[in-house]
Amino acid sequence: MKSIKKNGLLYMLAIAFLLLQSCKENNNTTSKEPENIRKNLTTYCNPLDLDYTYMVYNSAKNKSYRSGADPAVIEFKGEYYMFVTRSFGYWHSTDLVNWNFIKPKQWFFEGSNAPTAFNYKDSLVYFAGDPAGYGSILYTDNPKEGMWTPTASISKNIQDSELFIDDDDKTYLYWGSSNVHPLKVKMLHKNDRFLETGVRKELINLDEEKHGWERFGENNYHPTLKEGYMEGASMTKHNGKYYLQYAAPGTQFNVYADGVYIGDTPLGPFKYMKSNPMSFKPGGFINGAGHGITVKQTNGQYWHFATMALASNAQWERRLCMFPTYFDEEGLMYTNTAYGDYPRFGANHPTKAGKHNGWMLLSYKGNVKVSSSLKQIKKFTSNDDDVKVTELPLEKDADGNIMAKVLTDENPKTFWVAEANNDKQWITIEMQNVGKIHAIQLNFYDHESAIYTRVEGLKHRFIIETSDDNKNWQTIVDRSKSTIDAPNAYIVLDNPLKAKYVRYKNIEVPGANFAMSEFRIFGVGLGDKPEKVVDFIVQREKDRRDASFSWKSVNGAQGYNIRWGIAPDKLYQSWLVYDTNTHFMRNLDRDTSYYFTIESFNENGISEKSPIIPIK
Repeated sequence: MKSIKKNGLLYMLAIAFLLLQSCKENNNTTSKEPENIRKNLTTYCNPLDLDYTYMVYNSAKNKSYRSGADPAVIEFKGEYYMFVTRSFGYWHSTDLVNWNFIKPKQWFFEGSNAPTAFNYKDSLVYFAGDPAGYGSILYTDNPKEGMWTPTASISKNIQDSELFIDDDDKTYLYWGSSNVHPLKVKMLHKNDRFLETGVRKELINLDEEKHGWERFGENNYHPTLKEGYMEGASMTKHNGKYYLQYAAPGTQFNVYADGVYIGDTPLGPFKYMKSNPMSFKPGGFINGAGHGITVKQTNGQYWHFATMALASNAQWERRLCMFPTYFDEEGLMYTNTAYGDYPRFGANHPTKAGKHNGWMLLSYKGNVKVSSSLKQIKKFTSNDDDVKVTELPLEKDADGNIMAKVLTDENPKTFWVAEANNDKQWITIEMQNVGKIHAIQLNFYDHESAIYTRVEGLKHRFIIETSDDNKNWQTIVDRSKSTIDAPNAYIVLDNPLKAKYVRYKNIEVPGANFAMSEFRIFGVGLGDKPEKVVDFIVQREKDRRDASFSWKSVNGAQGYNIRWGIAPDKLYQSWLVYDTNTHFMRNLDRDTSYYFTIESFNENGISEKSPIIPIK
């Protein structure tokens, strides 16, 4: 018995010693990354970090790209399901932040474009139109299991559909994607295999002469009208009103947005909302917030999931975003997209869900050194399917180290490609100023990946280290054995830390070469936030859809955020720009008066807003 007690005591002392060592080790590392599952995040950062599916672009040249677009997010039995164009399945979440892919047991989802779904009583109903064939309506009472039952086929020429079942059980299908034809609706007989009842109606079309944001092209710049596409219909019912949402002018542009018409019935008539567009993110790192869907969280908060334009490999290369959505006292619908690609509070935050959490960009214009370089390329996507390619010259510093400034330029269309995909490839960023690091976002690039569909087992494996002197390094993230496929990896540190240098050490990523478009480091700078902007001048142009802006540059500012709206307390839109003191926009409604203000920002925070300027 004495021997057992003695051995037990030694055993307990040994365990205590190991626990103490573990605590010390955990105090020396700032992220306890899980190896095989996504981290349970309470914040998020657009674009959303999903294991997006690969699409075919040009197989002869190994050209392919990941894409996620046209989301349909549905609450079902207190949880959430996301359906995305051509994804071979769908995603599931309990909190709207952490998503896991579900591979269904039947293959109804591989070629579906712009899917729609609806939570109807004890079933989840799904439909995706097919312009070249018949689309089927499916339903399930257990989407986690992935068993779906087809109920009916609906006629051809259904593109970008939206299924809506009203409180009285009347069922409507909205659809349309055209620069000529309007959005349409037809009623379905829910109890008779969703067959058409005969009620069919044309609803709304673009009015580019009045609505500048509906004009085609990057920055809404295109010489002719009637080029923009109206598409992506979505319906939200709130306080007895029907909010018909639609996307314009094209998914490949930075100004891709969602607008709203409001009606008293699902069939209209619908009236244009005076504060449009409802969802708009034209500036910053990644742009676009169109062709989305608005979902109501179980706590009553609304969220708008939408499509962002990456358009680097091809114009159809896209990502997904999520913004909190509100209805004001007038019943106007709007989203909060300000600093829309900076970290934001998660959906379950009790008071600030979806709002920017205050972490700023520490890595902007940081000095970047890399292990090797196959090429550095800047790509521009034109208004058609062609992609113009410009190679950037290979730069080296005085010591012969290869530089890759494109990794900190806040432009997803510039990227760097290493010579290989192995553990000898690395990136080191020297930030302009020491900051307290809270989170990192890695935006990987798909360079001639030769992957053309959904592939299981893809993974991003790497280690991230920090240093104060570029000599002594500390590991803060270890995903060296991870099985996570994270093309837009967003990593939050358990314990934020101060550092001057951050190093990424590659282990393995999908594709033949390790490549990245942007290495973003977020946190809080140790200096002063910039001063308030002065001499802010707004000039509405002869074409009242256009406006020009100028202001006095603020010392130490990284950039500026212009806010505007239809009233001083309704500044619902914003446009973030870097390194300039002028701006020109073409997205105003011709017959609407606006109010404008501007703020400066840097790694230390955001300034006070300038006085609000009314413009008739």
